[in-house]
Amino acid sequence: MFLELKNSENIRRGWIEVICGSMFSGKTEELLRRLKRAQIAKQKIEIFKPKIDVRYSESEVVSHDETAMVSTPVDTALNILLYVNDDVDVVGIDEAQFFDNTLVEVCNQLANRGIRVIVAGLDMDYMGKPFGPMPYLMAIAEYVTKVHAICMSCGSLAQFSHRKIQSEKLVVLGETNEYEPLCRECYLSVMKK
Repeated sequence: MFLELKNSENIRRGWIEVICGSMFSGKTEELLRRLKRAQIAKQKIEIFKPKIDVRYSESEVVSHDETAMVSTPVDTALNILLYVNDDVDVVGIDEAQFFDNTLVEVCNQLANRGIRVIVAGLDMDYMGKPFGPMPYLMAIAEYVTKVHAICMSCGSLAQFSHRKIQSEKLVVLGETNEYEPLCRECYLSVMKK
């Protein structure tokens, strides 16, 4: 029996955590906080981001408060599997909404290999619709954390990312000049105009 217990202690158990919310809600900041805690615990981490996200840096994941961590930019979610070795304990993925739905299978494969997977991304696009693979990731995740910004119109908690510029494109990279967080009431009011 002691042998069985000893062997079971060495089994790595993987899972998926999703951090979601609107723009400027602290998603990347929370992702980086969790990854830094894993490093303190002497766990080996890898962090990935979509290659198209070059707002702050081409090779780092950077939060709005300028906290940064070196990452691996990838063209597709499947490329993440090429970089993750068996000795990796924790994988972080930022801006998950920019990947296609293969990210769901990638996260499942990593978790099934015993890796803790932490994914951060927008849960809704600028039209208030579920964004990319995020709803699927939230459905399969063991843990989901929804973070909120502050409404730039009334000061309430905000969960919508209002696009201030005109564009029909779904993906428009931007910051405070292009987007603002709004609560439901203020978002609906602006969208009626």
